[in-house]
Amino acid sequence: MQKISRRQFMRHASVAGVALGLSRDMLAKVGHPDGWSMSQSSAGVNPYVLVDPDLVPALQAFHAVNFDSGVLPTMRDSPVVPVAPPPAPQPATRIIPGPKGAPDLKLLIVDPTPGKKNRPAYLHIHGGGYVAGRPQTFPMLTQRVAQECQCLVVSVDYRLAPETHFPGSLEDNYRALGWLHETAGQLGVDRTRIAIGGESAGGGHSAMLAIAARDRKEYPVVFQLLIYPMLDDRTGSTRPVPAEIGTFVWTRQSNVFGWTSLLGVPAGSDNVPKGAVPARVENLAGLPPAYIGVGALDLFVDEDIEYGRRLINAGVPTELQVVPGAYHGFNLIAPDAPVSIRFDQGWIRALKQALTAQ
Repeated sequence: MQKISRRQFMRHASVAGVALGLSRDMLAKVGHPDGWSMSQSSAGVNPYVLVDPDLVPALQAFHAVNFDSGVLPTMRDSPVVPVAPPPAPQPATRIIPGPKGAPDLKLLIVDPTPGKKNRPAYLHIHGGGYVAGRPQTFPMLTQRVAQECQCLVVSVDYRLAPETHFPGSLEDNYRALGWLHETAGQLGVDRTRIAIGGESAGGGHSAMLAIAARDRKEYPVVFQLLIYPMLDDRTGSTRPVPAEIGTFVWTRQSNVFGWTSLLGVPAGSDNVPKGAVPARVENLAGLPPAYIGVGALDLFVDEDIEYGRRLINAGVPTELQVVPGAYHGFNLIAPDAPVSIRFDQGWIRALKQALTAQ
C-alpha cells in the first residue's frame, strides 16, 4: 500500500484540524487580540527571536487569538481538510451507542489492513481546547498513523464544552475505549495492544481517560501518547506564566476559557470536578507508559514537564521530549520544518514501539 508522502501531509496540514480547529481563513475573520503585534510582545521583547528560525515563516500566518464564546462559532466552522486519496486507507464513519443517557457516538475509523487479525489499535482523541475540533477536520493525521504503525485507528467525535461539561466528554471517550475492547474480535484487534492519545486538548482527554481506565479496571490501555497535552487548569489562571511562554497560537486567555468551559467552574478553582484535571490527580501510579512531547515556548511546557516528572516518580515508564524554540502546534503549522519532521518521527516511533511490543 502506498504511504502518505510528506508532501501530501504538508499540503493538507493546518493547525485548524488538530490543535485549535481554526484555518488561516478563520483566523483572518476573528482577527488578533488586543492589538498584538508581530514585532513585540506585551513585555516589549520581540517574541520571534526565541522561535526556531525554521518555524518562523509559517507562524506569521497564525497570530495568537484569544478564544471566547464570541469566537466559538467561527472556530467550529473551520472547513474539513480533504483526506489523502486511495490507495491510502479511507476513513469510515461508525455510529455506536453513547454512554448511558447520552446521544449516540460517532467514530471515524481508518483501517489500513482490512480482514487482518491480531493487530494493534490506537484510540485517537482530537484537540480543540475542549471546545472545538472534530475527527473529520484533519483525517490525514489518522491515515498516516494507521499506515506507519499498521494499526486500526479510531477517532472519537466526543461532545464539546461548554454545552457539555465534564464528565460528558470523558464518558464518550471511555465508551469508545469500551467499544474497542468489546468488539475486538470482530475488528481483528488484539485487546492487549490498544493505545490512546491525542494532541493538545486531545492529549488532556487521553490523560483523563488513562486515569479513568486505571481506576475502573475494565479496559486496559497499553500506552498513552500525549502530544503537547492540556493538563492543568491553573496554568494562566492561578499560576502565572513567563511572558515569553504561550505568546503564540494558544494563549493564557484561551486556556482559561477552554478549561472553564469544560469544568463548569472558573479555571483555577478549588472545587474542580474529581478526575477532570490530570495535573491535580494525586496518585499517578499504575498508569500506562507515556510519551509526552511539547515545545519550549508552548503554554503547556511547565505543566507537561511536571506531569512527566510525576509519572516517572510514580514508576510509570515515560519519555519526555521538550523541543527548543517550538510553540504550540508547531509540527502542524510548519510540518516540513526539520524540527517538525524530527518531532513527528519521535512520537510515531514511540507509538509504533508500544504497539508492536510483545
